Amino acid sequence: MCGIAGFLRPGLGEADYGVRAAAMADALAHRGPDDSGLWVDAEAGVAFGHRRLSIIDLSESGHQPMTSASGRYVIAYNGEVYNFAALRDELVERGHRFRGQSDTEVIVAAIEEWGLDDAVGRFIGMFAFALWDREERTLSLVRDRLGIKPLYWGRFGDLFLFASELRGLRACPGWRPEIDRDALTAYMRWNYVPTPHCIYAGVGKLAPGTILAFRPGGEPTIRRYWDLRAVARAGIDERANRPRFVRRPRLGDYASALQLERLLLDAVEKRMVADVPLGAFLSGGTDSSLVAALMQACSDRPIKTFTIGFHEKDYNEAEHAKAVARHLRTDHTELYVDPAQGLEVVPRLAEFYDEPFADSSQLPTYLVSEMTRRHVTVALSGDGGDELFAGYTRYHWADMVWRRFGWVPGPLRRGLGATIGAVPSSLWESAARLLPAGRRPHRVGERALKLAAFLRQPDADAIYRRQHTHWEAPAALVPGGREPRGVAWDETLADELPDFVDRMQLMDSLTYLPDDILTKVDRASMAVSLEARVPLLDHRVVEFVWRLPPHMKRRDGETKWLLRQVLYRFVPQELIERPKMGFGVPIARWLREPLRDWAEALLDPGRLADGGLLDPAPIRAAWHDFLAGRRAVQEPLWGVLMFQAWRERHLGPAGRPEGPASS
Repeated sequence: MCGIAGFLRPGLGEADYGVRAAAMADALAHRGPDDSGLWVDAEAGVAFGHRRLSIIDLSESGHQPMTSASGRYVIAYNGEVYNFAALRDELVERGHRFRGQSDTEVIVAAIEEWGLDDAVGRFIGMFAFALWDREERTLSLVRDRLGIKPLYWGRFGDLFLFASELRGLRACPGWRPEIDRDALTAYMRWNYVPTPHCIYAGVGKLAPGTILAFRPGGEPTIRRYWDLRAVARAGIDERANRPRFVRRPRLGDYASALQLERLLLDAVEKRMVADVPLGAFLSGGTDSSLVAALMQACSDRPIKTFTIGFHEKDYNEAEHAKAVARHLRTDHTELYVDPAQGLEVVPRLAEFYDEPFADSSQLPTYLVSEMTRRHVTVALSGDGGDELFAGYTRYHWADMVWRRFGWVPGPLRRGLGATIGAVPSSLWESAARLLPAGRRPHRVGERALKLAAFLRQPDADAIYRRQHTHWEAPAALVPGGREPRGVAWDETLADELPDFVDRMQLMDSLTYLPDDILTKVDRASMAVSLEARVPLLDHRVVEFVWRLPPHMKRRDGETKWLLRQVLYRFVPQELIERPKMGFGVPIARWLREPLRDWAEALLDPGRLADGGLLDPAPIRAAWHDFLAGRRAVQEPLWGVLMFQAWRERHLGPAGRPEGPASS
């Protein structure tokens, strides 16, 4: 895992190229503390910088930027191509010779042999890289299929620049960033800035599965080499035409479970190749337990597993993780976090996430990464299972609401929603306490208000958007902001994927997964120079799962049905079966108690109004409602707090971004 950065700009002196590229790369030192490198072609006006976290081939032969054997291509690469050994063998048969053992050398050789698009189509892995073609004088930026690794880019006049993180761009002299109010408006809805947008005007995130090509003097073009939407559509078409095992349905279940197990074993085994110590995050849930179980099945000695626990019972999964680790006989390490440890990290989150980001599970993700890095350099994670196998309870909650109430005429449905929503959350909680403890629903106030919000929506896809919406009218918070609309508003999706749960899975996989889940894991792990690998998101697994019928994902009220059948071959069912818990911390209580002064300071009306980016009135009203118990959830306020912390860390007085201004 590494950090990459670079720029194209004609007319500078050779020393200037090196100094600027070095500054950009050094801003990413946390992503690659083991080595640094530069490559400059002053005549072409291009410079690459690289910071290396050495994982495979720790020798100098893995140094980057790397030039291909013919000298035509230069690459700065972040990530891992897990099938590099098989590709290397094929390339050797075709006459290629290698001086080292790194996957980087295999990548550039593959591009020389098959061309960029065909080579990338053969890669199994996570990656973001920049490739300079010295013959065509063309820059290509490439991002992996699911968006596991990040890549930002921007063009400003004759300056084109790119980097793994925004801090790399900010370190480039000649560019002064400015806030994009439209992107900020989108952030207020989602608590992240959705791809392809960026918090800075003129900068974009390269979308997953795409290649950007740029030739100086021309315009950037972007093309797809892999399309998840097309994969989903093809999978649904295939399963619709597949013969059903009418007389022996269990035969289909068995065959599918066996095929999934083989795919996952191969995906995990490939991600265990490393020349440094590795382990696994283990929460005790379905996904992480399966990854750990498959790792142990591939290993002849106990693997290392890691979890964190909280003393607050509602947030603690450490005991479940310990039980799974004991059964698998892993070398298990756990850390119980007290509030003081968590609170110490909160003010630093804006440094780790150098674009506004506000999923509160970013805090425990950082804490488990920090603890894990003390023992290993690589950790496998179970991320992606919920999106692939319809594991989120909100999928089934939204689907149930629409099936039961979607037929009701809109005015009546909205009226019912208004009636339910008029009752304060605290009153719903008080009413629930009248029921016997065994029949008392959890978080009834929050759920009642969610139901009210869903009933007010005009269609099923609007319910999906409402699930992810933190501020219902985000433009009201950002003066002059106009919210960009992406795939979540695409009306053609309903024709392509008629099943609402299918559609929610796809929309999550295109947006929430790369922009929230994978961003969270990447920034938290890279902040401590830990490489996180996600075997469930092997693209071969993704393509297989989209061909599965819905009843293999959800059956008889059970989510992730087929995934669980594989897991239960390794871990007893009773160790896994329990209500799903989110990976979180008691942020609501912390905001009302130990974090209140910190939050009050950031939400001061004067500081909110600074720079004219936010309207303090609706935010202050929401804060007062939250403190009084009239607002059940804290995530909208957490989004504002994380933006405020970010702007004060990365912006200067009056909301003006700080950044090198000299050219």
